[in-house]
Amino acid sequence: MPQHHSSSSHSSDQGIFIGFLILMFWLPLPLGSNRPWAWAIMEVAIFSLFLVWLWGFLHGRFRLTEAFQKAKQVLILFVLWLVYVAFQCIPLPYWLVEFLSPQAAYLQALSASTEGHLPLTATLSVEPHTTTVSLLKSISYVLLFVLTLLLVKRHKRLRWLGYAIVLSGVFQAVYGSLMTLSGLEYGFFHQKEHYTGLATGTFINRNHLAGYLELCLAVGIGLLIAQLTDSTNTTWRQRLRSVLSWLLSEKMRLRLFLVIMVIALVLTRSRMGNTAFFASMMIAGVIGLLFSRHATRSTVILLVSLIVIDILIVGAWFGVDKVAQRLKTTTFDSEIRDEVDIYTIPYWQDYLWTGSGLGSFSTAFPRYQDQDVGGYFDHAHNDYLEFGAETGIIGILLIGSIVLVCLILALLAQYKRRDSLCRGMAFSVVMGIIALLIHSSVDFNLQIPANAATFIVILAMAWIVYYLPPQKYKHQHKKHRKRKTEKKSASTHEVEVREFSIKELLTVDGK
Repeated sequence: MPQHHSSSSHSSDQGIFIGFLILMFWLPLPLGSNRPWAWAIMEVAIFSLFLVWLWGFLHGRFRLTEAFQKAKQVLILFVLWLVYVAFQCIPLPYWLVEFLSPQAAYLQALSASTEGHLPLTATLSVEPHTTTVSLLKSISYVLLFVLTLLLVKRHKRLRWLGYAIVLSGVFQAVYGSLMTLSGLEYGFFHQKEHYTGLATGTFINRNHLAGYLELCLAVGIGLLIAQLTDSTNTTWRQRLRSVLSWLLSEKMRLRLFLVIMVIALVLTRSRMGNTAFFASMMIAGVIGLLFSRHATRSTVILLVSLIVIDILIVGAWFGVDKVAQRLKTTTFDSEIRDEVDIYTIPYWQDYLWTGSGLGSFSTAFPRYQDQDVGGYFDHAHNDYLEFGAETGIIGILLIGSIVLVCLILALLAQYKRRDSLCRGMAFSVVMGIIALLIHSSVDFNLQIPANAATFIVILAMAWIVYYLPPQKYKHQHKKHRKRKTEKKSASTHEVEVREFSIKELLTVDGK
């Protein structure tokens, strides 16, 4: 009876999992889901998938996975994050806000029409509406993390999730490259006004396409590492056969997917996007070789080939030299984003501990913006400074702890797991985290819903690759049962032979 319940549990949430994969492919399509209508679709889809799963769980059809049960620490941190953001946007006694955030209390006292009297209540957020909007997005990200833990419960599903992310990256790469090389220059059903001549995919900003491709490339490299084995061929015929089989194999298709995404990454001309990708691949490669007790020679060859071939061949054809030229000609005088960062520091100092409210950067920053930095800025070009200014030191500690815990668990998975898929995807988690942490120092990829959601799913993969049950258990059980049957039949045959010999002896004696 329990076995029947398990199989029905596995099959009945298949539809939810397929919806989850479709969502992962959809998220980058509508401008990176960075429009109110687009992130509303994301939120409704995530809430719907979770509610359907919860309904099935309450009716006994679904069960909690081991990864979900073991992820209590990080789930507690996520809940604390949500409670903290909610605390920013709910009305509190004015005296409490004045104690916690004097600047937020001062601004709300100025805007209150109370004829000189202090308001009775205030919020820690200087823009509670946008903080409420950001709270809803944060809830959807946490539920996406939970759904990943609950739905990806077998190796097959982990592989499917990896391929869904990779294929989404390949689509963005092909679309962005074709638009750039053909001169059509269309984004998501509209003609591009900015970044013409550069690959943007269906994103608005080339740097955000670059950030998304970094994550997709990390997952793709992990999938490729999971399929690598050391060759034992000794003769030239065996080597020729292995080369031909490799050319027709899934590994070759994956390698082509990686090349296509690297081409698009180069065509974005994103300096930090390209730097973050190659730096994270080298750092994660060195860490993987040091931490993994089961690293193969093929893994080393793959990482070296990715760096050398992609830079020398792909870069020579599609202009990695132009990216290098942009890096050389970049100066502090020509860059405006560093000045935005400089003015963000006193902004953070005024809201040091509790922040100005998640999502309130565009409202609070103009008070600190000098005349030499013209224009409107809805985000800082630095995720660390923006999260710090909006959520304070408390928020930075919470969100940083979540990322750090997941990174440590992925490193432990690389060290302890023998399963090739789990080790490969653990590499993906490490590389993806390092890539976006590097890129976040000069951009705001984590403010783009598609990139943030994909990053959250990669964080959840750290728990899956560490706690996913071994894949070979069933095969080992079958082999054990087969050996047991063979031993039993052998012993039965031996008994029959002995009986036959005794009968023969009796017959001879009788004669």
